Amino acid sequence: MSKAALVAMQPYPYGDATNSSAGIPRQRAALRSVPASGDGGLDDPLRLGRAMRLRLLAAVQALLADPSIAGQSDVARLAAVVLYAKSRAPKGAKNDNQTSIWVAELGRWMGVGGSTVNHRVLAPLRASDGLHTKVVTNEKGHPIRLDCLVMPLWNARKSGGAGHPLALTKVELATLLHLIEALFGHGWTPEGKKPTPPGLLTGRRGKGAATDRLGLLLMVLTTRASGWLQLCGGSVKVKEGRGAATLARLLGCSPSGARKVLARLTEAGVVARQHRKTSTRMRGRARVMLLPVARAYGRTLASVEAVSGSAAVFSARPDGAVGDHAPADTAGALGTSGIGGAKDTEDAVDRERPGSAELHADHASVVTPVVPPQLDCGFSGEGRGGEGRRPERVCAGEVLAVDGEVGAAVTGSPVEKDGPLRGEKPKKSPVDERVGQRAAGAGASGWPKAVGGKKAQQRRRVGLPADLRLRVALGPVTWLWERLSGWQQDQVEAAAKTELAHLEGLLALPDGAPRLLADRLTGRLEETGGEALVTDPYGWLIRRGLVQRPSCSDRRCDDGIRLDTGTGCENCANVVHIRRARRARVGADIDRELPGLSDDERWRVLEERLREQAAVRAEDLVWRQEQARVEKARRDATRAAAAERAEREQEAAAAADVARQELACEDCGQQQASGLCETCGYRRRTEAAIVEAGLVTATWSAVLDDPADIDAVTAHVRASLEADIERTRREFLDLVEPGELDADPVAAAAAFAFAALQTVEAALPEYRSNVLGRLCRTEEAEAEARRAYRTEQGRRWFQHNPNGADAIAAATKVADAARERTAQYLLATRLGQLREQARSAPWMDRLPEFATRQLNGEVTGMVIA
Repeated sequence: MSKAALVAMQPYPYGDATNSSAGIPRQRAALRSVPASGDGGLDDPLRLGRAMRLRLLAAVQALLADPSIAGQSDVARLAAVVLYAKSRAPKGAKNDNQTSIWVAELGRWMGVGGSTVNHRVLAPLRASDGLHTKVVTNEKGHPIRLDCLVMPLWNARKSGGAGHPLALTKVELATLLHLIEALFGHGWTPEGKKPTPPGLLTGRRGKGAATDRLGLLLMVLTTRASGWLQLCGGSVKVKEGRGAATLARLLGCSPSGARKVLARLTEAGVVARQHRKTSTRMRGRARVMLLPVARAYGRTLASVEAVSGSAAVFSARPDGAVGDHAPADTAGALGTSGIGGAKDTEDAVDRERPGSAELHADHASVVTPVVPPQLDCGFSGEGRGGEGRRPERVCAGEVLAVDGEVGAAVTGSPVEKDGPLRGEKPKKSPVDERVGQRAAGAGASGWPKAVGGKKAQQRRRVGLPADLRLRVALGPVTWLWERLSGWQQDQVEAAAKTELAHLEGLLALPDGAPRLLADRLTGRLEETGGEALVTDPYGWLIRRGLVQRPSCSDRRCDDGIRLDTGTGCENCANVVHIRRARRARVGADIDRELPGLSDDERWRVLEERLREQAAVRAEDLVWRQEQARVEKARRDATRAAAAERAEREQEAAAAADVARQELACEDCGQQQASGLCETCGYRRRTEAAIVEAGLVTATWSAVLDDPADIDAVTAHVRASLEADIERTRREFLDLVEPGELDADPVAAAAAFAFAALQTVEAALPEYRSNVLGRLCRTEEAEAEARRAYRTEQGRRWFQHNPNGADAIAAATKVADAARERTAQYLLATRLGQLREQARSAPWMDRLPEFATRQLNGEVTGMVIA
């Protein structure tokens, strides 16, 4: 397919293919120059066919019009659309339309927080029966997902079947989800899959974010392939405009509110608003372009203007036409690519034109090309050059340069010698000769090189760069851009990209950087007096137009204006206030010290003192900067020393950990057990728990001053717990297969030890609860409860009726709490006393405990040595 033009023929979509009376074919065709290919690929989510777009639009509108969804807030309606797009298509007769999501993830889809989702989305939709939700938990009771069922979709599939607007197929639901991801998806990188980039409005969060995202989705579904939004008819208010009125009808809000949404979308760089150009240069009809849709079909704002602003719509050719006016079959036979009938490719600009629209127009005297013309395409008038203009008289000494511009006067012009304007019929077109020269002079990089001993020339672009951000930013200086050379254009483009990256780092919404840079260039042009007064375009753009001029130390300041807020810089105001106060103070000192001075003398003395103070402040600034450098060097040295010390400590810890892992078990002697193997660790914890249970029981059932009584109680508790451990061990043996434990004795021992630990730890709370219950009935606890009861009963708000029901209930509650606190205090005190007695036991009583422990190899060697 040719890159210069694509000629498509649109069939008559309504009625029969032939006239019933004469049998004459009713097929009409219109020829348009459209881009052959665009920036977006065929898999672009925004590149929807007409049938798919209308199908999705009908589904979304039907969902928003459902009684359970209509009337809800924009954030709730957007949530319904997102959940609808993420719903599963039914499989066979099973009507399973639910989807699973997290509350935080749903909030990221809409640009709000989790609290907003809970209060303004889930609660209203549940109340209106628009959404059914179910929290799914795991075996531990922790929530793992939120299952959501969009009830309008469920009811549609239950009642209407496949004919209902909401009953989308699996492919249609996937297409809608991909479209939403491209518009405002938050982006994610799954493992082992292709990452999904963030959407266009991902950075738009907070108040109004859901409204902007819902409005953009509805406008995209209403926009044709040309990129222009299909505006509503009728009379509208001048202040709001037809675009705002159209968006208000889509969102169901007021035109003033829709105007604000449209302004925010324009600032975000996804919508462009302008007026049609008229022959009288008066303000024409307003238009709204969806830039993402236009980019998906390979269009920019300038290219669509070229198509819509010109009359380059050709009439259908008669059957008897010859040459480049022949029908599709003849033209194809002549080698003209991209010309076809109704069965060929459609016109990409007006492929959604209604069938009743007139597709016939007169030939235009001048055709504005949408894309750079391609030579040797088979069209007449090809010898007119690369500009598509009318033939002009060729003067002697003129030659077309390799970059398409008229170069220096040289002899031997191929057009001058035997061009078609001389009435001759050359064997080879001069245009073909130039094409051959250009192909021969182009290097590997595609740039022209020297031909025939001439100096190489760099191609100069007449229009702005293809990047939409740069086109928006450099829009106010288009005339200056055209005056630059090719090298200067590259330098200005690089400087503009650098400044855009700098602005994106300062703004909360990075998409507003191109518009902010365009406003800066507009303001600088107003300071200069217009583009006509700029004598050096390159120097003006590099040194004055694109650079930021902060008036204070704030990096967000530009000519006294805050870049992030657009308001006056507060720091600049403070600087001006300080300077004025200093000047006023110096003036007051002069009036007090030197009264009677004339105005000129007073002004001279004032300026002299101000200069002296400025010199002092400059010296102080130099001193403070030097001190700051010294302090920074000191901090860097301290930081480097700390990092080195931390690295050494980390290495030492790693070495100690490696050495510790090589140690044998202290109890059983197992090698490489880090000092204590798993089985012995469980056994130690089990022994500690048994001792703790015995001491807890002894706090109430034994005499604390009698060691024999304490030993008897702890022995009884130990015997009881050991019986429980033995019972657990037998149950464990009954569950395993015979011989399974013999395969790995170490693992079997660890399993037995862990089961014993679990048994003791499960019984310890029961012992503690039993002891607290008995301590609550002690005399100390009862006395404390009675004191608390009387104190609460004597409160001033109960003094008139101390025996009333409220007073008795409050006093009883306080008494129970005091009793529990006393029991806990008694338990802690007695446990401390028992532990102190155990630590002070004679060494002779503790030696048997140590004698039962096994010695590892190292200790045995030391003892033998």
